[in-house]
Amino acid sequence: MVGSELTNVKSPRVKAARRLAKRSFREQDRKFLAEGPQAVREALKLDGVTLELFATAEAELRHPELITEATLRGLPVNRASGEVMAELSQTVTPQGLLAICRFVHVPLDQALDAGPKLVAVLAHVRDPGNAGTVMRAADAAGADAVVFTDASVDPYNGKCVRASAGSLFHLPVVIGSPVAAAVRELKARGLRVLAADGAGTHTLDDVDLSGPTAWIFGNEAWGLPEDVRALADDVVRVPIYGRAESLNLATAAAVCLYASARSQRVP
Repeated sequence: MVGSELTNVKSPRVKAARRLAKRSFREQDRKFLAEGPQAVREALKLDGVTLELFATAEAELRHPELITEATLRGLPVNRASGEVMAELSQTVTPQGLLAICRFVHVPLDQALDAGPKLVAVLAHVRDPGNAGTVMRAADAAGADAVVFTDASVDPYNGKCVRASAGSLFHLPVVIGSPVAAAVRELKARGLRVLAADGAGTHTLDDVDLSGPTAWIFGNEAWGLPEDVRALADDVVRVPIYGRAESLNLATAAAVCLYASARSQRVP
């Protein structure tokens, strides 16, 4: 049931949630914040992931089904004042709904146990918005897993969670694997590993994408370092038919993932 409204931004419950905005506290508590109705809706679909909800009175009226679902699951639902929600939110305009969730990532071997056909690997990706958008694109393209290597952004970063639009809760996510170890394991599982890079020797038009494939996507500013490109079976670029100099990371990733997804589905 929804209790009395939380109005004190310094209350222990609010402070315990607010600390999860920092990565060190997220890792210590093994919890993160999922903000907005879409993220909360998808988190509630997974048993045991959502631990607690914060909602403004207005959000309760807009999304009664989410409040009901949380209540039926026996979760604490805290009615939060606008000031408290602003303290908890990491957006300029809070949506009035926020959940505390358990970590959902899995080990690499578990993510690959089902025999994946399409995997996205993020190597040295630092921008959380881009990383979240790649997760969303991978989910939409039917990918079987997303691997965040050890030099990449934390997928539980608030901006990354929001950019994933709930996809963080849809497919296996791996965190912290060294890129060389991830590539070795992917190859051992029978996947062809392709590095997406603007300096690629092949384009999407020249490569056969019909088999199980893992794509490595690199840093937004400088792409993939030579040692990472050397790990791949091929380095592939997205062809530019117009006058644009290049595509940003998330757009290029979406193009590559959908090219693989389409090739794998053609009879």
